[in-house]
Amino acid sequence: MTSLNHTRNKSAQQDDHQDPLTEVNEQRSLSKQKGHCCDQCGKCFPTMSKLKIHQRIHTGEKPYGCDQCGQHFSKMFTLKTHQRIHTGEKPYGCDQCRQHFSKMFTLKTHQRIHTGEKPYGCDQCGQHFSQMATLKSHKKVHTGEKPYGCDQCGQHFSRMETLKIHQRIHTGEKPYGCNHCGQHFSVLSSLKTHQKVHTGEKPYGCDQCGQHFSEFSSLKTHQRIHTGEKPYGCDQCGQRFSVLSNLKKHQKVHTGEKPYGCDQCGQHFSRIDHLKSHKKVHTGEKPYGCDQCGQHFSVLSSLKSHKKVHTGEKPYGCDQCGQHFSVLSSLKKHQKVHTGEKPYGCDHCGRHFSQMDNLKRHKKVHTGEKPKSL
Repeated sequence: MTSLNHTRNKSAQQDDHQDPLTEVNEQRSLSKQKGHCCDQCGKCFPTMSKLKIHQRIHTGEKPYGCDQCGQHFSKMFTLKTHQRIHTGEKPYGCDQCRQHFSKMFTLKTHQRIHTGEKPYGCDQCGQHFSQMATLKSHKKVHTGEKPYGCDQCGQHFSRMETLKIHQRIHTGEKPYGCNHCGQHFSVLSSLKTHQKVHTGEKPYGCDQCGQHFSEFSSLKTHQRIHTGEKPYGCDQCGQRFSVLSNLKKHQKVHTGEKPYGCDQCGQHFSRIDHLKSHKKVHTGEKPYGCDQCGQHFSVLSSLKSHKKVHTGEKPYGCDQCGQHFSVLSSLKKHQKVHTGEKPYGCDHCGRHFSQMDNLKRHKKVHTGEKPKSL
C-alpha cells in the first residue's frame, strides 16, 4: 500500500511540472488506448468522428459526390483528391526531376525511383518492390492465382489491369494516339516505344559493341548475341532460341500450322514474313539491289548470299572433307554426298536423287521434254 501511495505521489509531482502540450498529447494517447471502437470489426479510433468515417466502410455510405462526374466518396478528403482529375491540379512536385503529382502518396512512391528504395519484400523468393500493389500482384506468380477472367475467350489473368488491356484485343480499342502520325495503340507503353521512331531516341547502349536501342528489352535480347544465351527451348526437339518469338515461329514446324495464306495462288505459310517474300513472286518486286553488279533480289537474305560471290567469303565448311561454301543450303546439299542421302524420289520409276534440281532434270526423261540448251 505504501509503495502504491509513493507511485501516485511521484506521478502527481511529475504532473505538476508537465507543460500543457505534453499533457494534451498524453490525454490523446489515453483516449486512443481507451478508444472509440467499431462494433463491426473491433478497430478503435481516438475520436468519435474518425470512428464514424470508418463505419462507412461497413455501411457503404458515400455522402460526398463529385459535381463533374457524379462519382461518390466516403471521405471529403478523397473527393478533393479526385477532383484534381478534372482540374488537372498537381500540387506535389518531385525535387529530383520536377515531375508533378495530384497525390502526396503518388509522389512518395515516385521518389523511390530516385532513391532505389524497395521496402516491400516477397517472403517466397526475396524479390523487393517499391509499391505494395506490385508485391501483391507478384505473389500471384507463386500461388498461380488468376482471378480475373475474360468473358470473351475465357483467358484468365493475375491482375485486373492486364485483363483490361487484353480485352482491347476483342473490342479493337486503341486509346493511345501518336500526335506525330496519328497511329493508335492499345497499350501506353507501345505508344511511348513508337514515339522514339519520330524522335530517333535510342537511350539503351550495348557495352560490348556500342549499338543503341530505343527499348531496354531490345538491348537485353541483343546482348544474347554476345553471351550466347538461348533461354527459350522447344519441348519437341530441344532446339533453343534467344528470342521467344523465334521459338513460337519454330514450333509451327512441329504442328504443321500454316495460318498465312496467299490470296493469289492459295499457298500457305507458317510465318507472315515468308508470305510477304512469296508474294513478290506474283508482283515481280525485287527491292534489294547489289551495289557491285546491280543484280536485284526479292529477299534480303538472297542479296546477302549473293554478295559473297564478290567478296569470295565462304563461311560454311564441311566437317567431312573441309570444302567451304558461301551459302548454308549449298553446304547441306554437299553433305548428302557423304551421307548418301537421296530424299527426292521419282514417282514414275522410283529412282532417288540427292538434289531437287537433279530430280526435275530426270523427270524430263519420262515426259519427253527436251532440256533447254544453254
